Amino acid sequence: MMEIQNTQECFVLLWLRLERTRRLLGGQYKRFCIRRVLKMWFGLEASDEFIWEVCHRCDQAGWDELPLPSLYPRKHRELLRAIVSVKLGISYYKINLKALDAAYSIAFPRSTPLNVNKKKRT
Repeated sequence: MMEIQNTQECFVLLWLRLERTRRLLGGQYKRFCIRRVLKMWFGLEASDEFIWEVCHRCDQAGWDELPLPSLYPRKHRELLRAIVSVKLGISYYKINLKALDAAYSIAFPRSTPLNVNKKKRT
């Protein structure tokens, strides 16, 4: 069990662990969804209340199949953000998004970088 923190190093490990979990579940012919990911990562700690809180914060359903993290990172970004906020007991909006996006570029170097916080034209 890894220690969850609001740091870039932790986010890199979470992105890589998410990809490993996807491969493992695919090899077992199981659905790659939030509920299964949380059960694999946290075991008995992943109670229904914990799963509901994570799903509620990331605005996704627990049994919906997740796409590839390297190709469609937005849903996974929100999932990791929700997991960290629930585990640390902090607000969803206090997660360091610059570190989370930079960690994605480190974990998936050949993918298009995530930069959701860029300024919009007015």
